[in-house]
Amino acid sequence: MKTISKVAALMSLLLLPLSVMAQPKKSFTLDDLMWGGSNYWNIMPRSVFTAWWGDALVQTNVDDVRLLYDAKGRDAKKQVLFTADEVNAAIDHEAMGHVRNLAYATFPCPEQPVAALTTDKGMVFYDWKARKILWQGTRIADAQATKFCLPVKATAYVKDWNLYVRDAEGRDVQLSTDGSRELQYGLSVHRDEFGISEGLFWSPKGSALAFYRMDQSMVTDFPLIDIDHRVAQLAPEKYPMAGMTSHKVTVGVYHMASGRTVYLQAGDPTDRYFTNIAWSPDEQTIYMFELPRTQDKAELVAYDAATGARKGVLYTETNARYVEPMNPIVFLPWDSSKFIMQSRRDGYNHLYLFSADGKELSQLTSGKYEVIDLLGFNSKTQSVILQANAEKPVCHNLYSVRVKDGRRTLLDNGRGVHNATLSAGGLFLADTWSEPTMFRQQDHLNAANGKAQPIAEAISTPWADYNVPTIEGGTIKAADGATDLYYRLVKPIDFDPAKKYPAVVYVYGGPHAHNVQESFNYWARPWEIYMAQKGYIVFVVDNRGSQYRGFDFESSTFRHLGDVEMQDQMCGVDFLKSLPYVDADKLGVHGWSFGGFMTTNLMCSYPETFKVGVAGGPVIDWKYYEVMYGERYMDTPQENPDGYESSSLLPKAKNLKGRLQIIVGLNDPTCVLQHSLSFLRACEDAGTQPDYFVYPGQGHNMMGRDMVHLHERITRYFEDYLK
Repeated sequence: MKTISKVAALMSLLLLPLSVMAQPKKSFTLDDLMWGGSNYWNIMPRSVFTAWWGDALVQTNVDDVRLLYDAKGRDAKKQVLFTADEVNAAIDHEAMGHVRNLAYATFPCPEQPVAALTTDKGMVFYDWKARKILWQGTRIADAQATKFCLPVKATAYVKDWNLYVRDAEGRDVQLSTDGSRELQYGLSVHRDEFGISEGLFWSPKGSALAFYRMDQSMVTDFPLIDIDHRVAQLAPEKYPMAGMTSHKVTVGVYHMASGRTVYLQAGDPTDRYFTNIAWSPDEQTIYMFELPRTQDKAELVAYDAATGARKGVLYTETNARYVEPMNPIVFLPWDSSKFIMQSRRDGYNHLYLFSADGKELSQLTSGKYEVIDLLGFNSKTQSVILQANAEKPVCHNLYSVRVKDGRRTLLDNGRGVHNATLSAGGLFLADTWSEPTMFRQQDHLNAANGKAQPIAEAISTPWADYNVPTIEGGTIKAADGATDLYYRLVKPIDFDPAKKYPAVVYVYGGPHAHNVQESFNYWARPWEIYMAQKGYIVFVVDNRGSQYRGFDFESSTFRHLGDVEMQDQMCGVDFLKSLPYVDADKLGVHGWSFGGFMTTNLMCSYPETFKVGVAGGPVIDWKYYEVMYGERYMDTPQENPDGYESSSLLPKAKNLKGRLQIIVGLNDPTCVLQHSLSFLRACEDAGTQPDYFVYPGQGHNMMGRDMVHLHERITRYFEDYLK
């Protein structure tokens, strides 16, 4: 009996790996898949955090910092440079607290062993060879914006709408005293259009600070409310709607040495936009693009930084539809008499070389592709390093372009989507990339010849233990019969081609966004994977009007938003219906923001096609949307009454037949409640029956745990009414 027992035990041990392998794979929960979920980060592979120390690449961990590749690109075998314990031994804890995490360390001095580190109470500069703190600065509490200037170790900041500068010794200078919600200093303006994301611009050496000043006292308040009080209080948002009075912006320049502030003499700011502020390397000149409210012309204008005087117009670009400068000019690091400008004037976003006096010298890039990002320069080869989709519209790859002749060199493998940072001297790239069948790889790239060395080995999937659907990519023709549109198709778990499945179209469709690219799983959203687990097909196609396909592709929707986009989406529906495993009687649609507009539009324009829709934060009528974006793509309601009328969804409310749920954030400052509430009123008047759900305290997008709640609600709606 003992012998038999031993044999049985041995057999069970031998069979154990097979039984483990035979275990059914796990199903996802939304807590697994969504960024706000409690288990999301537990099942995601950790990436290697890196930073550049000059041209040397370091790995920044929680507890230590290690050298990966030295300044000549040689493998440094993860040599430890310093540890958190060593830093904390050098810190004045009473004044600065502790360093808790080195993962976000930066290295501001390429030739010196100095790290900039965040502490409990501010920031320190730490010399790891001398093991001492070189400089420390405390955090500015309740700041609305901050901008640190390394050369002078000064911080510009905004507090209670006013602008201040704190110098390296911690002394504060208040630059404005009349700041308010209606008169703002140092903050982003023009509602973050034209590439604007901040309002503070230090000169290269830190001798002066340029800043925005926005007067919006003349702009109508939209009445948002704050319910976190015994009696709800008003929390109004200055919201200039299309065709209505907009704000006025000016640009100031504060000079550190004299304490003097001057304003750029740009003239009357009424109905004008100022964007893409840049400094000359010698700090003598400020450049910015200026547009009239019509947005059909952009001028690059130079100003004297010392006096604010207007020097002149260096470049002018016009387009009958619109001109949209998105990037400031950038001077060549080896030749301060020349700069690079980005423009879509030939139909695609490309780079142009100019002399400092505005003479165009050459077009550096050309072709039917878009330059997506200018990453920097390789001074050794006198080249521009950039990201573009020259290999394929849905791929983002890395290139070196020689300035003297425009010769372009592919630096990566030509596949997938690559996102990279460039070393201080421009010699190397830290490249994080993926492709449809590979989740992530991190490489150290030579910026001259593309030679790759691994930072972190390839990860094929983050979900080896889970049921993951089949995800495919391909193209269909647009409604014009000629243009290729790229799609993603997510099939249900345990897909059976002999079955019929309900299908959901996920849509955005508007400018400055795309949904399909050849990154991992064709860039499928976590919710799509969850829906595949529930037995749905999910289909996504980037219609004309979306980004990175050239100006004609994007602007084909000009003055009639929704028309061309819906035509292309219906080509996608025709493709879905051609698939034998799609149940054409069970089609749904879902999207957010512009996608909410598209969802509502499709439900009301094709009521016999779509059975169920969920529209998040939708635009309903473009006359309720903001000036800058709305008028760029639609002109004003006064100029384009027919376009605004035909794109409004209010007259279409009577057509609603299927189940439509509208979901909004109560405090949405982007697609304000007037959109969805006016649609509810129109449906009530017409006798149609949408459903409505509100997230109090949330804005245009749900944040934190509400992300999980939101996607559970969306899923339940399709489960209740589409299956």
